[in-house]
Amino acid sequence: MKSFPMFIKTTGRRVVIAGGGEQAAQKARLILKTDAQIILAAPDIEEELAGLVCNGRAHWHKTAVDPSVFDGAAMAFVATGCPGADAALHAVAKAARCPVNVVDQPSLCDLTTPSLVDRDPVVVAIGTEGTAPVLARQIKTKVEQMLPPTLGGLAAFAGRLRDAAAMRIAQNQRRAFWRWVFGDAPRQKWVRGEESEAVALVKTALQNGKAPDASGTGLISLVGAGPGARDLLTLRAVQRLQEADVIFYDRLVDPDVLELARRDAERVFVGKVVGAHEWPQPRINEVIIAAARRGQRVVRLKSGDPSIFGRAGEELSAARAAHVAIEIVPGITAACAMAATMTRSLTQRGVSDSLILTTGQSQAGDVLPDSTRFCAPGTTVAFYMSTGQAVRIQADLLAKGLTTETEVLIGAHISKPGERHFQTTLGQMAQDIARNDITGCAVIMVTWPKARAKDAMPPLPRTVGETALARVG
Repeated sequence: MKSFPMFIKTTGRRVVIAGGGEQAAQKARLILKTDAQIILAAPDIEEELAGLVCNGRAHWHKTAVDPSVFDGAAMAFVATGCPGADAALHAVAKAARCPVNVVDQPSLCDLTTPSLVDRDPVVVAIGTEGTAPVLARQIKTKVEQMLPPTLGGLAAFAGRLRDAAAMRIAQNQRRAFWRWVFGDAPRQKWVRGEESEAVALVKTALQNGKAPDASGTGLISLVGAGPGARDLLTLRAVQRLQEADVIFYDRLVDPDVLELARRDAERVFVGKVVGAHEWPQPRINEVIIAAARRGQRVVRLKSGDPSIFGRAGEELSAARAAHVAIEIVPGITAACAMAATMTRSLTQRGVSDSLILTTGQSQAGDVLPDSTRFCAPGTTVAFYMSTGQAVRIQADLLAKGLTTETEVLIGAHISKPGERHFQTTLGQMAQDIARNDITGCAVIMVTWPKARAKDAMPPLPRTVGETALARVG
């Protein structure tokens, strides 16, 4: 970012608008949304601005402008419509060390005005650093449609109850309480215009010391982070990250994904690094259950999809045995992401009608799996975490009848900055994997096409009855 987005307090402060024409009036309309004292610095002002002065909403500084006009102001807008006058007033404002916006002169701006979605006290500011104002307006339109016009009233009502909530609701229940206020029945009633009913619900919950559905036990969400790129997360995954009190994440989760979590969520790395065993699975089970029992919203963030080679089964069993609520939020698995990156279809009519996800690895101490046992004509097989077994898989597939010229796709670190993918043949697969130093987070994909129609058995001849029925049809 070249500009840091920030909200500036205006209560008890001055905002200077230098100029008296339409440009100045546009800035005045913007600042009228705040409680700032507006100072109009110009020898003459147009009728709309004069009306603000008459009703006491603005003060008119008619005389010459010097640094004292800008001294101590929260901000200033220079909008005379004359480039020369604007540049001179900019210099005066800077002499008073006042942050300034000069209309239509980005090079002279300390501040830029964003597109605003106003649901006071809820305000959404959208900026593009001056590069694409049309895009900012398009985004504003979308957000306007998302947020009900009355939402600000609910936020203001909640603000008036914060002290009461702090007194009557236990600390470990407050987040659940506010989540219920803004995401459940109170909000639904408020936006329907049933404000009295919403208020009654919230005040009853305050008297009871908790939200109606707050049991004191948290929730564990096994969230799929997808292959890497954060824009491949589902909306539900992003929602869980923004609700989380604590996030336990693996080494394969891209750091950009964690940026989607709320800022004050605790982040705990529980990844397994080769040669290190600080976080064995039983310990991970213990810490996520303990956090949920404290009433926290827990996200167990896993690369890809949690239920595909992600040890979700072990964590599900542990949570159920501990009577802790747990859910799965699916993610895009590596095979799907790789096929998309290489613009391939995982299944294809007449070629492959079955998709097999398997692995060449096994649990420590177990026999290596027969990962090619389901390979047959009409299947696409994605081998996860199998580059170390490439020679064995290659030999097994050739022994089953695939030719050395069979196409093989290899993908590593899909959708991440270090992404690598290429096409090879079954005969060259192991050699190419070794030559390209493909290890760890990679997928090997092999399609065994169906037998061609000419190789299939011809249909049996029709009986006389079938022939007659065909003619009738």
